[in-house]
Amino acid sequence: MAGTFISGEAKTRPGSYFRIDKKGNNAASGIMNGVTAVIFKADFGPLNTAVELNAADGYEKTFGNGLTTDAVREAVAGGAKTIIACRVGNGGAQGTACLADTNGEDALRVTARWPGDKEFSITVREKLSDSAVKECIFYAGTTEFEKVDFPSGAGEANALAEALASSRNFKAEVLEGKEGALLGTVLQSAFTKGSNPQTTAGDYSNAFAQIEPYEFNTVCLDTEDTEIHLLLQSFLNRIFDAGSLAQAVVAEAHTVPLETRMQHAAAFNDEKMNYVLNAHVDEQGTEIDGYRTAARIAGMIGSVSAGSSLTHTVISGFSELKEKLTNTEMISAEKRGCIVLSYNKAKQVWIDNAINTLITPADNQDDGWKKIRRVKTRYELIRRINTMADDLVGKVDNDKNGRATVISQIQGVGDSMAEEGKLVACSVTESSAYQSDGDSAWFDIDIIDKDSMERIYLTFLFRFSTNEG
Repeated sequence: MAGTFISGEAKTRPGSYFRIDKKGNNAASGIMNGVTAVIFKADFGPLNTAVELNAADGYEKTFGNGLTTDAVREAVAGGAKTIIACRVGNGGAQGTACLADTNGEDALRVTARWPGDKEFSITVREKLSDSAVKECIFYAGTTEFEKVDFPSGAGEANALAEALASSRNFKAEVLEGKEGALLGTVLQSAFTKGSNPQTTAGDYSNAFAQIEPYEFNTVCLDTEDTEIHLLLQSFLNRIFDAGSLAQAVVAEAHTVPLETRMQHAAAFNDEKMNYVLNAHVDEQGTEIDGYRTAARIAGMIGSVSAGSSLTHTVISGFSELKEKLTNTEMISAEKRGCIVLSYNKAKQVWIDNAINTLITPADNQDDGWKKIRRVKTRYELIRRINTMADDLVGKVDNDKNGRATVISQIQGVGDSMAEEGKLVACSVTESSAYQSDGDSAWFDIDIIDKDSMERIYLTFLFRFSTNEG
């Protein structure tokens, strides 16, 4: 009869024994890449509400493609797989349309759920494949935006109102006495257009509060306003203190003097803030600048592996720099924490040096915090260890064995990241400064993280003599 055995165990009795083990490691908890929060203006969609979107599903069905939704487009083009989207603003008015009954009298008022001046039209007609069903089709311009079916016959007004009750974009109200009305055929009848919300600095602060509950790698805005950039920095510093680890990417328009832009970048002096200096580029025949380019870089930073550098990474689709910098300007800019775009030998646009705005590290920081790759690595390590440690809270005793369990689990995270090529070494010990007591325990995690080889120095030794030796 078969039995189980422990690894290394020698059984006394003859027979077959088995054990269950695994090959490879489980998926690591805490790894998060490709999540970018984008705050923008739109002519439709949920207002002051964070919406998590799968990039592959698109954002247009929720927010359309008007105003500054191109910030979302650029983040996705940069590699973002998940978008934490927040439309910013206050006020505005919804578009409306009235549908008439077969007598030509208004029977049903249809209203857009969200304020904005997107141009909608509505069609109500019998469904070609089934005369017992009618369809209501909403168009944004000439593009079908949403469609619902409802039973034809007596009570059509009420039936359509019920069908739209679950719509995320429109709602309907049956006018008094028209519950049983038959609806007349309507072909792309235009809505009375609504109006877009206004936007103030306070609205951006409200938007920050909306995205705060979510975890994301990077965040970008639809503005070059430096006042809003500073609000964003304050927001990131506040949520960092609460354990949220994210980086922001901002830029200003090329019309701002170059020296002023460099000064603004240097003033951040923050590993969480990334500043794209020369953001004026040609993207597949379209000039973009400022926040659009920042959103593209935000998508790239958010999606890149913690074991890779964006230094000398070509930016797909960027075909020409509209603001070329001299070598002297690039050196000056990078000394002040700017992300500079330049050309490679094939005249492709790439990131010259993947650095953030940290120039003078704090007392508890080393120079590694100046590099985007190393910030990504360190944030990932912290996330993974925090996720693991949270699972142990209240589950182990604060004694020698319990603390050994914590050390073992943390060490496992460090060893995994070393195997993944993200760390050189990681060593975990009980704190030498604080002694465990009561329900509290302290641990030291000594880390050597990796960097990329970004400066290669070659010495060529020539000799006059043509003889070897």
